[in-house]
Amino acid sequence: MSSDVSIRIEHLSKCYQIYDSPRDRLKQFLLPRLQSFLGQKPRHHFREFWALKDVSLEIKKGETVGIIGRNGSGKSTLLQMICGTLNPSFGKVQSDGRVAALLELGSGFNPEFTGRENVYLNAAILGLTQDEIEARFDEIAAFADIGDFLEQPIKNYSSGMVVRLAFAVQAMIDPDILVVDEALAVGDEKFQRKCFARLEELKARGTSILLVSHSAPTIIELCDRALLLESGVRILHGNPRDVVNSYQRLIYAPPEQHSKLIQEYCAMDRGAKIAHARDQTDDGEEPTQAALASFDPGLVPETTIVYPVQGAEILSLSMLDEGYRAVNILQPKEIYFIEIAGRFLKDFAGIYFGVHIRSISGAVITGQRYPEEGAYVENIRAGADFRIRFPFRMSLLSGAYFAGGGVWSIEEPNCAHRIMDALMFRVSQAEKQNSFGYVSLASGTPHLQLG
Repeated sequence: MSSDVSIRIEHLSKCYQIYDSPRDRLKQFLLPRLQSFLGQKPRHHFREFWALKDVSLEIKKGETVGIIGRNGSGKSTLLQMICGTLNPSFGKVQSDGRVAALLELGSGFNPEFTGRENVYLNAAILGLTQDEIEARFDEIAAFADIGDFLEQPIKNYSSGMVVRLAFAVQAMIDPDILVVDEALAVGDEKFQRKCFARLEELKARGTSILLVSHSAPTIIELCDRALLLESGVRILHGNPRDVVNSYQRLIYAPPEQHSKLIQEYCAMDRGAKIAHARDQTDDGEEPTQAALASFDPGLVPETTIVYPVQGAEILSLSMLDEGYRAVNILQPKEIYFIEIAGRFLKDFAGIYFGVHIRSISGAVITGQRYPEEGAYVENIRAGADFRIRFPFRMSLLSGAYFAGGGVWSIEEPNCAHRIMDALMFRVSQAEKQNSFGYVSLASGTPHLQLG
């Protein structure tokens, strides 16, 4: 293995035998041997399930690789075989250096042992001597920051405390390779930031990091490359932002388009240059390039919450371009509108309208209210229709977002009607980007002075 390669994965596969009943398992144990003895072709009494199939990958030293994919795509199976806790059916894994892993919550901990005893146990398993463990114990305890619980049995810990201690042990021993499987999603915000800071520190020291996460911003911001798995097969590997965008396109596409997209991604992964597949319209004509670039029918949110109707009813909530056409693929710096339309079912002394935009994690990134804070639209009569458009210039950075809105009465917090995550949209990536996070605040070129 090359000196700059930390992990080499060659044609890695894992196959499980699935039995429909205990009787079939017994048949499989006895009958094939008997059939072979009698000169007959052995018959299988199980079905094969390939959790991972023919995956190859190289990870260089100091490189951070994100692994994404839908549930059941083989991410955890791949990590377990890299860590050596699961044997492959075919293929091989080569690693160079000490491997530390955060796989399942609390894996490797004895629930009857105290936190202190588990620190010594896990560090010893990872190859540290007694003197090395004692030299690093205070640093591990300080990072975990669980106080007197360190002397209590693990079975008394909350899930967050288990993650704190597990991460502290694995990350504070300076591993050559660190494998993390969604464990950081359990801790609170401050601890998550602490963990990511430690990952950045390890990365700077040359540690190779494999990270499974469903958080697109985490993969984009932290990783050098990303791997997309689907049904145990590698379908795309490359730039994290491109891979994440392809993954989001896949999970929100209609089921009948999945196989087409997977074939497209596999061809891209092999280096083939193919155009994105075009869907046919109902009349058999191909949609225009402009229509393809502005609306994706697969972007349908699964987290929509419709509040009870309490005097008003929202009949539509739309994202529109300047020509008032429905869009959900938005371009940076362009003008768009969020439109709410509906009717009032009773009289109101005063109301106001509001819209919000949320990230994938649910954080409210921005919102608007009409009229302004403290003001209301007064003397609303039952039977009146309403339509309001909130204009904005797209300053969000590339990624997927969710929009919703509602109508509130003067008797706050009463909500006449509200829909959360009514629609989903994606912001395309700018050709040249000098901002990061969610929103671009840049309004010109920074002014630099050098003394």
